[in-house]
Amino acid sequence: MKKLLRLVVFLVLFFIAIVQIGHKDYINKFFSEIKWEEFNFGVPSMSNTETGETLNVHFIDVGQGDCSFIELPNGENMLIDAGEKTEAEKVIGYIKQLGAEKIDYLVGTHPHSDHIGGLAQVINEFEIGKMYMPKAGNSTRTFENLLDAIEENNVDVYTARAGVLIYEDEKIKIQIIAPVSSGYESLNNYSAVIKIDYAQTSFLFMGDAEQLSENEIEADVDCDVLKVGHHGSYTSSSKQFLRRARPELSIISVGKDNDYGHPSKSVLDRLGGIGTEILRTDKSGDIVIQSDGTNIFVKED
Repeated sequence: MKKLLRLVVFLVLFFIAIVQIGHKDYINKFFSEIKWEEFNFGVPSMSNTETGETLNVHFIDVGQGDCSFIELPNGENMLIDAGEKTEAEKVIGYIKQLGAEKIDYLVGTHPHSDHIGGLAQVINEFEIGKMYMPKAGNSTRTFENLLDAIEENNVDVYTARAGVLIYEDEKIKIQIIAPVSSGYESLNNYSAVIKIDYAQTSFLFMGDAEQLSENEIEADVDCDVLKVGHHGSYTSSSKQFLRRARPELSIISVGKDNDYGHPSKSVLDRLGGIGTEILRTDKSGDIVIQSDGTNIFVKED
């Protein structure tokens, strides 16, 4: 009986090992074959923004996850993450309700399912202009599904790292300011941190970047609106970073009664210490912030 039990255990472990190796080989093949653009400085300017046009940022409530859809003043748009796979239908419906048929700039901040889970369906549903994601992966079905969707739809993928300019014209600048380094132990620190400057206003999207990544950022992080890092986890939003950012408004994307204790009291206290107004998707649902280039307006569902 003991020999039979040992044999069963061996076979189970052997099968798991084969599956894991298969996932790793698939992912390594993807990273070696895809035509990554290491940098794309000097993006050609497109149509300049005109007086009276607005920038609309939609923080879509995807529960315990992240998803931000940005309508740019030039008529283009940008999607940063899409929550878990279970939230894909809501995200797609939300974007279509706004009249979008194409996503011009798509960002998968890092390969955790609460950020990229819905991206495969998004890619299958919309035409994608350019996609940005860090050179970091994991051996999960969610990540593999995303890679499949990217290849099947011939999406152009650009490396998300500090120094990459996504778009710029006379009034708008969209740039990636982190990750600065590589080889992080935590996938969170690979998070693509996006800063959008529109005239006199600015927005900062932190993904799940932790304090290590925050400390490495050399770019100006001063902003009017901050998408708080890692759902308000204590691992992010250090006092030093928040003093640099000095947001007037902070958005926490978080699930109601989540199992992680997000947002943490320590982060709420730190945010309170800089006098920023706090809005949370678990309390307000979808949150829409509008900028006319000078003023910020808030619309809550």
